[in-house]
Amino acid sequence: MSRVELTLADDLSDRIDMLVEQGEFLTRQKAMEELLTMGISTYDTVDDDDPQMDEGLFNQAVSDQQDPAMREDDDDYTF
Repeated sequence: MSRVELTLADDLSDRIDMLVEQGEFLTRQKAMEELLTMGISTYDTVDDDDPQMDEGLFNQAVSDQQDPAMREDDDDYTF
């Protein structure tokens, strides 16, 4: 396991301490590990040829949408 030394702004350090005190993390070290892991995982490190990336949540949501003007339903809604 690599060892890293990190200098944080006081407000950021206080926020991490608060999360530990609130029980979100067992220790400050665990908090730092998990927060760094979550931050790094937000960056896409997957190859662009991955077929799963083509069917992401955003792409699926867009393809599921329908233009109401293009519907062929015979439902007559009146207000």
